[in-house]
Amino acid sequence: RMLVVNYARLANRMAPPAAMATLVLYASIQDSYAKEATSSPPVDMGKVRQAILQVVEEDAEKRGDGTSLAGTFLRLAWHCCGTYKAADGSGGSNGARMRFHPESDYGNNAGLDSARAALEPVKQKFPALSYADLYTYAGVVAVEESGGPKIEFRTGRVDMEDGSTSDPKDRLPNADYGGRTKNVAGMRAVFNRMGFDDQEIVALLGAHAMGRCHTDASGYWGPWTNAETTFSNEYFRLLLEERWSPKLTHNGKPWTGPDQFEDSTGQLMMLPVDITLVAEPAFRKWVEIYAKDEDKFFKDFAAAFAKLLSLGVPSAAVAKPWYQIW
Repeated sequence: RMLVVNYARLANRMAPPAAMATLVLYASIQDSYAKEATSSPPVDMGKVRQAILQVVEEDAEKRGDGTSLAGTFLRLAWHCCGTYKAADGSGGSNGARMRFHPESDYGNNAGLDSARAALEPVKQKFPALSYADLYTYAGVVAVEESGGPKIEFRTGRVDMEDGSTSDPKDRLPNADYGGRTKNVAGMRAVFNRMGFDDQEIVALLGAHAMGRCHTDASGYWGPWTNAETTFSNEYFRLLLEERWSPKLTHNGKPWTGPDQFEDSTGQLMMLPVDITLVAEPAFRKWVEIYAKDEDKFFKDFAAAFAKLLSLGVPSAAVAKPWYQIW
């Protein structure tokens, strides 16, 4: 059985005195929502999975270009959780606060309104399922149905009524902190705040195997791999084997977007933080391991992603995996 950690209680032991009052208040809010979640009727998550897949498949058919919503759903789940702060237990996926200001207006969440809208028919079909569970589970389905590992997932998240408990400042990881040294420090600051170490940072960034960047959302352009609808270790292999240079042009015109890197064909891209993974020795050693051993990557990603999904979720609300609740 999976060990269920009460993150609020753990943070309570670790938090400095100045953070105690905030932590206690936030934990009490979380606990009240947890009690509400335990009284909710069970939802057949197998049917939810099929409904999510139907959304992805119907959208892919309309696109007709080989891309899909799978990578976007993975990003949605990631960003729902990436606000967590271990010091006071705030943030995380519980509450689905991305639906409200200020999280809906975070620069790093640009474009995710379309992903939330795409999942609305699923929510309407399964009204007992919280948005918070739906958004995170969509990321799990995206990984598993794209060839990735099985992700431990537990239901029980509930929806908050507004974004009053969200940090006004965007807590999510950035694509660029301003050069190698600042990128290393910035990445560690954000991920360490959530409780992740260097190995977990690299494993989680392996999610870039799927999806692409869009100029009308992040300002960046292009996919990380040639198989953006497949979850694999290709991202790490490409980081090591391709020669990455600053992007200077796009479709025959000067590139005017933010700094990014491209391969020799100009069809694949890497963000500054991606390149930092091979420039910083402490990160690079994990890139090399994952490039050679996909099974190792899958195992480590599954553990880190499951941990990410659980951040900020009261343990009382996630007592059993979804497949054991009926």
